[in-house]
Amino acid sequence: MPSINAISIDKLARLIGTPKCPVLVDVQTDEDFAADLRLIPGAVRRPWLRVSEWAHEFTGRSVIAICQKGLKISQGVAAWLRHEGIPADSLDGGALAWAQAGLPMVPEAVLPPRDAQGRTVWVTRARPKVDRIACPWLIRRFVDPQAVFLFVTASEVPAVAQRFGAAAFDIEGEDVFWSHRGERCTFDVMVEEFGLATEPLLRLAAIVRGADTARPDLVPEAAGLLAASLGLSRMYADDLEQLEAGIALYDAFYRWCRDATDETHNWPVRKPGA
Repeated sequence: MPSINAISIDKLARLIGTPKCPVLVDVQTDEDFAADLRLIPGAVRRPWLRVSEWAHEFTGRSVIAICQKGLKISQGVAAWLRHEGIPADSLDGGALAWAQAGLPMVPEAVLPPRDAQGRTVWVTRARPKVDRIACPWLIRRFVDPQAVFLFVTASEVPAVAQRFGAAAFDIEGEDVFWSHRGERCTFDVMVEEFGLATEPLLRLAAIVRGADTARPDLVPEAAGLLAASLGLSRMYADDLEQLEAGIALYDAFYRWCRDATDETHNWPVRKPGA
């Protein structure tokens, strides 16, 4: 049983990747974090000693504080946040228990540099369809909830990436890290590189791959995702509005991949001979 004002790793694992996931704040000491340079999916790093300075960032949100073992630092940070009126718990067992349970963790080394506000910045081609909505969904839900996405003219993506310190994704070029590799789409690459190869996300990756690479017969759901994606692209003239609508679409596909693949729709019931 978790201690008072703590959440178990099992419960947190069910929340990660969903819209109801609290803000995850990694407050490990630099020394502790250096022992395992990976983050629980969606976590942001903040210095525990300066909690009074950054607490206001999370006003109106619930927070889970994460230290190495779930003891004095995360419990103290959570208590301080509650003092500031922010609902907060610590992660029972901390990042160490999470890692020992074999749960996914995101390597810090693969993340692009963050801006002055601690956000990762990404840039891709305008008028997204499949990969360019799926990848931002993955990043927002499992890597950086505050990530910034810039949609620009295709020819300007590399220059914008350079000028604005952004990571280019889903564009052509042999030197582009975040893009298609062989038969795999950019979503496949991100799932692998971010250390997120769980069964539900691998199932979703197959759906995205089929829809994005003109192989709708790869899995039965690919054609439906392609149809919904093309419909969204015609409903929204603004790429960011389309992204927000697409986030909800991928939330639904992810929950199906995680929880509902065995469920069927059985109404109305047709009797033999009817």
